[in-house]
Amino acid sequence: MRVGLIGAGRIGALHARSLAGSGKVSEVVVVDPAVERAEATAREVGGAAAGSAADLAGRVDAMVIAAAVEAHAPMLRLAAEWRVPVFCEKPMAVDLKTADALVGLLGETGTPAQIGFQRRFDSGYRRAKRLVDDGSLGRLYSVRTTTHDHEPPPVGYSDAGVFRDTLIHDFDAIRFVTGEEAVEVYADGLRAVADGFGSERPVDTGVVLLSLSGGAKALMSGARRDPVGHDVRMELFGDGDSVSVGLDAALPLRSVEDGVPGPVEPVPKTFLDRFGAAYRAEIEAFLEVAAGERASPCTPEDAREALRVALACDLSRRERRPVAPGEIR
Repeated sequence: MRVGLIGAGRIGALHARSLAGSGKVSEVVVVDPAVERAEATAREVGGAAAGSAADLAGRVDAMVIAAAVEAHAPMLRLAAEWRVPVFCEKPMAVDLKTADALVGLLGETGTPAQIGFQRRFDSGYRRAKRLVDDGSLGRLYSVRTTTHDHEPPPVGYSDAGVFRDTLIHDFDAIRFVTGEEAVEVYADGLRAVADGFGSERPVDTGVVLLSLSGGAKALMSGARRDPVGHDVRMELFGDGDSVSVGLDAALPLRSVEDGVPGPVEPVPKTFLDRFGAAYRAEIEAFLEVAAGERASPCTPEDAREALRVALACDLSRRERRPVAPGEIR
């Protein structure tokens, strides 16, 4: 199949290589506002470059959207108009009205769609899910998650804040691993880094207490800067076992206990270092979706629920009170 790739930045370039390496893909057609970048990526993978997304009409069998956040909704609408299977990096939208409209449009047109929550394809998160599903953890008491970027995003990045842009991955991962829904959130945060975004920037460091439908509590931490590396973990505690995702020798956390060695280099510095294999696996899964071989493993409805929890966190922080995600309509 021919696949149109919208966006040739860091993640777009990785997706281009994954697409080109798949036996299901005959050609990758790259679109990016920076034409030179689109052409360079196309050359790297033996593909072609197009001047705009509109130029892909009738030319591609599937679309992968890895552009800036503000382009996600328009490109999803275009895919629905063409009824072309589409993969879109998270978030598909930053407000619930737009997300609801996209869910409706993609459903009405019967357009297969997968949203890019790559942790669903990480081996550690998948093993944790199996342990929950087969009862090995027993009754789940609590969950802890950490998502700390090594460096804040560059100036000019469309930053929706730590809840909608960073911890939204954790909201989806908790739902995926535990099978439970968030029923209440209490969130707070501060502006600690990324001064280049100005005084009105969203909070970049946040904490969340999440209540789950099965009774367990989740404690969550998100930050835009970690001096040691890119730290992403999940810990699950039940009456049958206690397990961790992301706990290995390269964990970017330095112990001050006697005789405990520091992290083994190289520690992950970016999300690509931490989740490269997962990103490749999710693209392979999408190509199976596009070929009609499987249902979407991360639907627009899944993405909407993670966004609803993130918006509830924004409201909780502003009003300094617990918020039920159901309040967000």
